[in-house]
Amino acid sequence: MNEEMRKYFSPPDLKAAKKRGKEEISVLEFDTIPPEMKNIGVGKKYLIRTFGCQMNVHDSETMAGILEQMGYEATEKDEEAAVILINTCAIRENAEDKVYGEVGRLKALKTEKPEVVLGMCGCMSQEESVVNRILTKHQHVDLIFGTHNIHRLPHLLFEALMGKEMVVEVWSKEGDIVENLPKVREDGLKAWVNIMYGCDKFCTYCIVPYTRGKERSRRPEDVLAEVRELARKGYQEITLLGQNVNAYGKDFTDREYLFADLMDDVRQIGIPRVRFTTSHPRDFDDHLIDVLAHKGNLVEHIHLPAQSGNSDILKIMARKYTREQYNDLVHRIKRKIPDAVLTTDIIVGYPGETEEQFQDTLSLMEEVEYDTAYTFIYSPREGTPAARMKDDVPMEVKKERLQRLNRLQESISRRKNEELRGQEVEVLVEGESKKNPDVLSGRTRTNKLVNFRGPKHLIGQFVQVRIDEPKTWTLSGTLVGETQIGQVGG
Repeated sequence: MNEEMRKYFSPPDLKAAKKRGKEEISVLEFDTIPPEMKNIGVGKKYLIRTFGCQMNVHDSETMAGILEQMGYEATEKDEEAAVILINTCAIRENAEDKVYGEVGRLKALKTEKPEVVLGMCGCMSQEESVVNRILTKHQHVDLIFGTHNIHRLPHLLFEALMGKEMVVEVWSKEGDIVENLPKVREDGLKAWVNIMYGCDKFCTYCIVPYTRGKERSRRPEDVLAEVRELARKGYQEITLLGQNVNAYGKDFTDREYLFADLMDDVRQIGIPRVRFTTSHPRDFDDHLIDVLAHKGNLVEHIHLPAQSGNSDILKIMARKYTREQYNDLVHRIKRKIPDAVLTTDIIVGYPGETEEQFQDTLSLMEEVEYDTAYTFIYSPREGTPAARMKDDVPMEVKKERLQRLNRLQESISRRKNEELRGQEVEVLVEGESKKNPDVLSGRTRTNKLVNFRGPKHLIGQFVQVRIDEPKTWTLSGTLVGETQIGQVGG
């Protein structure tokens, strides 16, 4: 990497990140599009390909909003696009492999149409090894930028269009909060609302604290204004987003206002359903449980990543809770919200994990009775502390453990779904089923997918469906009637 590029890029630094200070985070307002970029996209199209979590999806909505302010229109076809942005995920190795495959595939298009701007952004861009690989092996890429400077897209695109060199601008500083960013949301039904950025937990397997920076919360007045605006526009469901969403407000120095306070205020706004993701067990307090117990528009689905059921593995992961503390939290939630549906994330084959320790994960799954678990085989991520540990669980053992874990979860999921047979559930109709256009598809308050037959005008509405055929991952039923959901809260 040449010196010119180093001005804009510095790699994640574990020691520096661990010593994060309390320096003030600036709250900026998004500038209008620079005059020279205002209509540069008129008559042209853009394509954004997104990998990874909902935070990445939401970032893509913001980039789409910025590009459309410059006159560009969206397309799904590579050959129609004047700008192609690949929004990347750094969590797992196979996600990176897919991105490199995509970048390589687009080389032929770039050779045929050199005027196309090909850009790479997102979490992978925050890693020095990735940037170096793009610089040396994928020189047909025109633009690389990171997670902290999406608001700079008009300026970066201008440099890419006008210059001959690859434009690289990746900030390793913690990042400011930029308000009033334009967004193109995927539909008029469900919306994602960022309430905070970054993470301070430093789990040993996770790259996010380095790619997304330290925890920084948006001001409550800005979050609530965005939620009220979505309510005015008729959105039926919002999901509050953060890498560690229930650490919200812990970084405020000018007020005492935490995630439970925000949820208490949001529940009094007329959005029929409110979800949040992802929460960390360490930051899930009794005040939040009490607020969620009010229900109303606060749904009773809680995603609570455990990662492992063994306290020694949890300690190596730096999760900062024990199995017993996690179980105690689950019991407190179920005591206050008896019909709460819990889902989780589990990693198998962590460095040093023995068969006995894996058995603890199986027993935790049986005790908690998760409705769904997102399960993963451990793979080292460069730049994380775990990558320096001896990856001593053989791959065939990891795969065998994953199969056993999934078989157990399938039996639990099937049993939990079977309990809904004959019951009527409230469903937000999202659209036609992907497998059959004659069937409608939607989700319950607890985020279960329901398929049923009904007229197309019900899309976007709440309906009552009687569950006739529970399956392992989905539910099939019969339409009973429409549901009138008015102003919620109070």
